[in-house]
Amino acid sequence: MPTRPRNRWARASSWACRCDVGRPADKDCLILHASTVALDGRAVVITGRAGAGKSALALQLMALGAGLVSDDRTCIWKEGETLWADAPGTIRGQIEARFVGILNAVAVGPARARLWVDLGREETLRLPEKKTVTVLGLSRPLLHNVQMQHFPAAILHYLKSGRRD
Repeated sequence: MPTRPRNRWARASSWACRCDVGRPADKDCLILHASTVALDGRAVVITGRAGAGKSALALQLMALGAGLVSDDRTCIWKEGETLWADAPGTIRGQIEARFVGILNAVAVGPARARLWVDLGREETLRLPEKKTVTVLGLSRPLLHNVQMQHFPAAILHYLKSGRRD
């Protein structure tokens, strides 16, 4: 029986569960199933189930000027009131583009995690109330999935200028 070639990406994403780049050795690390991009050192962490579009949204944000921190797995750790995000070394500088392949990218991490996007929940309100997520005891703004063309641009503008409340 012929064996199928092993998928290097799947192998790396399933076992690369240690933060080995950019993190001080004495800091505990949380590994999230997430893609992360950053603009000017401020990162957005994109979470959701497998196939939800994390990598696709990250690619759209990169096309608008963000840099890749990590795709598929993101290392998160806390220093004071700062949450840091970076890639495990095995997948650093790589992003999956479905039906295209694994693309190389300049890695920009570690970056300060300033915003969360949950693709598993859809936003239904035109002007939603402010939401937050707590990670490692620190609260960060949270956006739910928006099925509109402007969503990637709105995310980047949020990173640049924040939100009026």
